[in-house]
Amino acid sequence: MRQKIDTIIFDLGGVLIDWNPEYVYLKEFRGDRDKMDWFLNHVCAWDWNVNQDAGYPIAKATSERIAMFPEYADLIEMYYGRWEEMLGYTHQDSLRILKELVDHPDYRVLALTNWSGETWPKAIDKFKWLQWFEGILVSGDEGMRKPFASIYELMLSRYTITPEKAIFIDDSLKNVEGCQKLGIHGIHFTDAPTLVAQLRAKGVPVSF
Repeated sequence: MRQKIDTIIFDLGGVLIDWNPEYVYLKEFRGDRDKMDWFLNHVCAWDWNVNQDAGYPIAKATSERIAMFPEYADLIEMYYGRWEEMLGYTHQDSLRILKELVDHPDYRVLALTNWSGETWPKAIDKFKWLQWFEGILVSGDEGMRKPFASIYELMLSRYTITPEKAIFIDDSLKNVEGCQKLGIHGIHFTDAPTLVAQLRAKGVPVSF
């Protein structure tokens, strides 16, 4: 018999918050998307960025990257120097789902995000609805990140969550697969209407 869901855990970036380095770099590369893509794939690449999400110091990461690519020093410094400009809008459809769940008496609603602890205060300042969550676990503050088991284990223990009664929603399939290894129900987020159907399929009544 399937246990009734009592906890919903949201990822933030890509599910509720739009974040994209393109907002800074497409202008800097004068609209040349090929050059921008090369820079974001080889210089300030994703695997470099996620190290900071796991707590690596931004100043050190920046100086090390400049040492590797000195000809791009100014552009590298922009990555975190203008990081707030990469924060876009709130996904309003997802936010409506979040609000409905927060207001529902049967569910605890938390967040688990890969986010640098150094940039996290800027998100708190910009998105006041982050205060709706019962709790938020920020990878950069913990020195660990998704999709590794340790961060899910910490989430479960810190908030006394029963894995079989919890759902984790993330736009990264790897992160969803990571939570499922610990017995947490995973939902791979693609868009808000699909999320509504996926939640309903798991016994969580949400409207849209």
